[in-house]
Amino acid sequence: MHALPEAVVFARNHQQIVALVNLCRHYHVPIISRGAGTGTTGATVPDSGGIILSFERMRQILTIDPANRQISAQPGVTNQAIQHAAAKHHFFWAPDPTSSAICTIGGNLAYNSAGPRAVKYGTTRDNVLQLTVVTGKGDTLHTGVKTTKGVVGYDLLRLLIGSEGTLGIITEATLKLIPIAEHKTTLQISYDSIQSAAQAVSDIMAQPVIPCALEFIDKHAINMIRDFSTASLPDNAGAMLMVELDGNKSTLDEALQSIIKAARNSGCIDVIQAQSEQERKALWDTRKALSPALRKIAPKKINEDVVVPVANIPQLLDGLDQLSSQYKIPIVNFGHAGNGNIHVNLLTDPDDVTLQKKVHECLDKVFELVLKLDGTLSGEHGIGLVKKQYISKELDSTSLSYMKGIKQLFDPDNILNPGKSFPD
Repeated sequence: MHALPEAVVFARNHQQIVALVNLCRHYHVPIISRGAGTGTTGATVPDSGGIILSFERMRQILTIDPANRQISAQPGVTNQAIQHAAAKHHFFWAPDPTSSAICTIGGNLAYNSAGPRAVKYGTTRDNVLQLTVVTGKGDTLHTGVKTTKGVVGYDLLRLLIGSEGTLGIITEATLKLIPIAEHKTTLQISYDSIQSAAQAVSDIMAQPVIPCALEFIDKHAINMIRDFSTASLPDNAGAMLMVELDGNKSTLDEALQSIIKAARNSGCIDVIQAQSEQERKALWDTRKALSPALRKIAPKKINEDVVVPVANIPQLLDGLDQLSSQYKIPIVNFGHAGNGNIHVNLLTDPDDVTLQKKVHECLDKVFELVLKLDGTLSGEHGIGLVKKQYISKELDSTSLSYMKGIKQLFDPDNILNPGKSFPD
């Protein structure tokens, strides 16, 4: 969806944003906060007009505190810049979405973005200590603590993360850092079928060693990225897993054997271990090429990021395969299987009216399947515009009523990203 704002504002500091909110509240003008615009659900589209508040000029890393494992920054700093700054002190920040080179931490906070490392290190919500926020009233709100424990008052910090700019505008964040592991090793494991790979995911996550990444790629995705990859991809495989372990070199070999033992089921074709940093990088470049490759091949695809309990992944993938056959719509699946977060891509032609009708019928069935398997409709992409009409499938009217009450408290004039996250 495309829409033009009435103005774009490039704020440089907190006080300018306070003044902007007060001005917009007085004149009932919407404010849509925007980082790099890498979101996929239309949450930063100014469909109601108003002002785009860009954070392109709020890109300062304010403090780095290695002794307390913290880094503070403005919302326009890119994820990659945070990682580079932290790495100089032998730390990293856990969230690592595919768009990490250009996405901003403000966007990561707005969507509760995660990426492959979430399976071991958690999502954005688990890796933020403090926020400074401007509410829709123009109030300045300080949430969280600079300690790893704290139960004074309600947890407004976790409420604001993932709220897609509908409750407040984040102007500063203190992030939790994690020491970089001494060693990493990466496996590429191929299977004869989606079902075998899905069962392996469940088996891997049922044993004590937690990988720092566990990625799933189906056969359609494997074939799609052959021309984009320098890694050796399996021929005629039904699916592939990428598994990465990190830790001390002395304990990693034993952990690796535990993972391989769990992964080797009757459908396992091959287990390949990256023998160099170059090979490891080639594997990750392959995984990160998936989304751009899909956009090139099917620019109008429907991309969902559903989540189910890990043990239910085999049933999810079976069901998606059946829906693809039933509706004769190609469905490409990949994603962060270690926490059940599968990116479901329905390939479609928006100019074909009949096909579009079938695609949306199929999408309804996809969501029904996910909820039947005790899942959720979005793991990290958010709701924005494109999913808001579906959330009443997951949330009952009482829950939605309480959420609207919270929105009213934070933003009584409905100027912060109006029309997003709630069904019309």
